[in-house]
Amino acid sequence: MSEQLAAMPDIQELINQVQQEAQQAEFPVDLPVYQSARLDPTFPVLYAGNLASPLCFFGRDLGRDEVHARQPLIGAAGKKVRQGFFQVIHQRTANSPQELQTVCDRILLTNTVPYKPPGNKAYPVKIKTRFRPYIERLLVLHWHGNQIITLGTDAFKWYAPYLEVGAVDQYFRRSDRYENKLVVNLTATDQAGKKYQKSVALLPLPHPSPLNARYYAAFPQMLEKRLAQVEF
Repeated sequence: MSEQLAAMPDIQELINQVQQEAQQAEFPVDLPVYQSARLDPTFPVLYAGNLASPLCFFGRDLGRDEVHARQPLIGAAGKKVRQGFFQVIHQRTANSPQELQTVCDRILLTNTVPYKPPGNKAYPVKIKTRFRPYIERLLVLHWHGNQIITLGTDAFKWYAPYLEVGAVDQYFRRSDRYENKLVVNLTATDQAGKKYQKSVALLPLPHPSPLNARYYAAFPQMLEKRLAQVEF
């Protein structure tokens, strides 16, 4: 895999490719948020963190805080993820935003779509499909790791195309879905049309939103158990 990665364009080129795709045709974005953040709404907030990390946190899409910070998973839910990771690694809470930011040295953070939808509603399948090739390139061609903690149903079900029809739904009906793992073979095609494949382990968790009453309070303990399964 290292030889494949060495032959690929750098990450900035991938970011440019995503923006070029966004400029090809309009799609819904939360324009007021981008305007308040003074950010071009076609600019993708593709990832944050370390591409050499063995672990990726995979969310649904951006929120207001993420657009302003130019980083995925940095709003209320994202900070819960970051703080939980910091707590497990250092056995204490982070004392400042700057200290909490250091988790990006050890993890990758990204989403199904690198843009913020209007009204904070999930993007429809056609938008996820449109940007899927670029997320595939990020995960297969640029990221060196192979363990992904998905956050929420939408993030987990993004991986359905890489399995047999119904396999993701079948797994998600299991009572141990938040304790077990699911291995998938991701695929990606570079700009020259060459295809690549990579096996990753999915470790799903519920989304740590304050609106998720069923799991919000339990999320730190669930994350701690998940991180105990990760090979660093």
